[in-house]
Amino acid sequence: MTRLKTLFDEDSETKAEQLGPVSGINVENVERLTEKAFSNGDFYVGGFKEILPNGKGKYTWSDGTVYEGDWEAGKMTGKGLLLWPSGAKYYGDISGGYLHGSGTFTASDGSIYEGQWRMNIQHGFGRKKYSNSDVYEGDWKEGVHEGNGRYFWNNGNKYAGNWKYGKMHGRGVMEWVNGDQYDGCWFNGFRHGYGIYQYADGGYYSGTWTRGLKDGKGIFYPAVSKCPLKKSCIYVGYDNGHKSVLSQCSSLNLEECMDKKPSVKRSLSEIISVNGVLRSSRRMSHKTAENSRLSDSSTEFIIRNNSSGTFSLDSDAGQSEMQENTAVVYEREYMQGVMIKERIRDYTELSLQAEGQTKCHAKETKKSTCIGIIKSKNSYHLMLDLQLGIRYTVGKITPVPKREVRTADFGDRARITMFFPKRGSQFTPSHKSIDFYWMDYCPMVFRNLREMFKLDAAEYMMSICGDDGLTQISSPGKSGSIFYLSLDDKFVIKTLKRSELKVLLKMLPKYYNHVKEHENTLITKFFGLHRITLPGRRKVRFVVMGNMFCTELQIHRRYDLKGSTHGRCTDKNKIKENTTLKDCDLSYEFHMDKSLRKFLFHQIAMDCEFLKSQQIIDYSLLLGLHFRAPEQLNGLLESPIMMPNIESSPAGQGLTTEGEVLFPSKGLLLLAHEPSSVNTEPGPHIRGRALRAFSLGDKEVDVLVPGTGRLRVQLGVNMPAQAKPKLSRAEADSADFEHLEVVLFMGIIDILQEYNAKKKAEHACKSVKFDPLSISVIEPELYAKRFTNFLQQTVFPDQP
Repeated sequence: MTRLKTLFDEDSETKAEQLGPVSGINVENVERLTEKAFSNGDFYVGGFKEILPNGKGKYTWSDGTVYEGDWEAGKMTGKGLLLWPSGAKYYGDISGGYLHGSGTFTASDGSIYEGQWRMNIQHGFGRKKYSNSDVYEGDWKEGVHEGNGRYFWNNGNKYAGNWKYGKMHGRGVMEWVNGDQYDGCWFNGFRHGYGIYQYADGGYYSGTWTRGLKDGKGIFYPAVSKCPLKKSCIYVGYDNGHKSVLSQCSSLNLEECMDKKPSVKRSLSEIISVNGVLRSSRRMSHKTAENSRLSDSSTEFIIRNNSSGTFSLDSDAGQSEMQENTAVVYEREYMQGVMIKERIRDYTELSLQAEGQTKCHAKETKKSTCIGIIKSKNSYHLMLDLQLGIRYTVGKITPVPKREVRTADFGDRARITMFFPKRGSQFTPSHKSIDFYWMDYCPMVFRNLREMFKLDAAEYMMSICGDDGLTQISSPGKSGSIFYLSLDDKFVIKTLKRSELKVLLKMLPKYYNHVKEHENTLITKFFGLHRITLPGRRKVRFVVMGNMFCTELQIHRRYDLKGSTHGRCTDKNKIKENTTLKDCDLSYEFHMDKSLRKFLFHQIAMDCEFLKSQQIIDYSLLLGLHFRAPEQLNGLLESPIMMPNIESSPAGQGLTTEGEVLFPSKGLLLLAHEPSSVNTEPGPHIRGRALRAFSLGDKEVDVLVPGTGRLRVQLGVNMPAQAKPKLSRAEADSADFEHLEVVLFMGIIDILQEYNAKKKAEHACKSVKFDPLSISVIEPELYAKRFTNFLQQTVFPDQP
């Protein structure tokens, strides 16, 4: 039975009546405190409004849980205290029965969270002290660390930077208790991308990492050298070829680095394991170059595989003498943590060379055809205009019922145009850019192309039009085009010349049918074609393309291959981490599974036939190489610097624990395809079925990449192969390795150049001076034949 008992006595009620006129209390509205016991054992004491708890009250559940605080219309709303039988408690804001607002939660294990809540989940800014005394302070989303935050481990290590899904992700600074510090990019809890590592002894390493291991080219500055990493500078590096800018870190005392005396302690970056014995690479380098002359400005060391099965560092510059006080730096190259190459450079010479390259690049930039558009604020305006226009177009075309494209969808009237005034209009939002006109070409055609690749309209818009915006990247060619990269690396946006726009619109019907018929085509994937008209009637044309190098694997080399030889070499002094090399720079040939090679050249033949029918020339194969460290060098693998032991902590990041090393396993492995075991998330190049491999009985296959996972093998994506160096007989006898395992990424790019009257005149002019077959400009049929033969005979030769 329900028992109601009035807690106000007669005297108190009389007092209320007496106080009413003075205090402004309406006696009729006074909520009387009552007790109410329920048949299930719950008990409530407090205010009621009609039959529902209201005002202040205390509710005790039959399991021992207690709430004391504010009520509104029968629900816990306002401030209150919740106590659980386990010993956990919460005090703070509650809304509609949920922890919502600001509050402090103390768990039964002793951990304490103070901060924002949303619907019973930590969301917003908050601070949590874990039971093991670790502390996190920063942003939360749906109960996990996401946004900006700082984490302090109980052993003294600390991290400040970006988080995603509860793991260190984005830009951040990690400081170890031993004095080491890393400032750079993170991915899924690992150092991944470009970064700068400062050692406790004052040395620095600037380079790239992949999943916690050094991977790619970098420079090591010993403590005794003049460290170039000054407070005022901004470090620019490349992550998978994309520019990554790291501003100065206020916590780095870089001036001390310049004044610091040489330390007896060796940096951990300088220690590598050779046949199980730890040796100092600096000691070996200095010993080998002990007698080198100063006239030789650089000394190069590479790992040699001796006949005895041991490894050593050899110098290609001979023995000479090096002055003790010379400031030197070490240019190094790593593969999955293995140092495969080291070059000793004079820091003064390196600085002058870098300064000269910067001035040269500035002069080239001024000559760019689009420089008038991208100066100062115009670059920002251009990106903002592009985002506003794409958001408008996709939002307008998406609700239209899906249908097959018609002839009219390719015509001159297949356009969406809109004026975007800065103040906004009935159809457009206000914005921070300048007034501009927007035009979208063939919107229904490109919508269907996006749907062929299962690209969701909302995700497409978020990728390009998200709050974090687009990243402008340097142009790899001579066209002077502007390139933008989407935040998730899926899309590349490029400016077009008027002539290129006309070619694309002319070939679009046949291009659409070709892509529809050949799901594994290697030709560039186009997803949008737009034009922005700026004040003064300046017109900028854009095309949205799929990024062929959208992968979590580090791309160690990039090649642009046409099959011609004239002018197809790169100046060695201008080669950088992100430089795209050319035909004459290719020093490998690639051997792949018989069936994979057959599928590859069948598709190349189909694609070249299409391009030939459209009178297209000057296209090339963009080839990206991800090298795997040679198996015989596993003993040389550099151990990652001891990461904090957080595998078992509440904020487990999936990092290495103390004493544990992330050794890559033996090599690439082909496995029978299992759809449930690989990532099937749609992407700009993920279309079609997995490829079949002869070595596995013509079954569909995946490739297992040590340290990364299982990847689906598709034409042009995640293709395993062996890279064999092209060497003379003498060089072959002293070769470092017979072959390297690689993962290949490729696609046919630059398909918008017609063989028109201008190109015919160029061919006639150059043919007088050079071999007609060595120049790039030749008629389409010969171009396609030369291109295919070059790939078949030189790049991907058939195995004997």
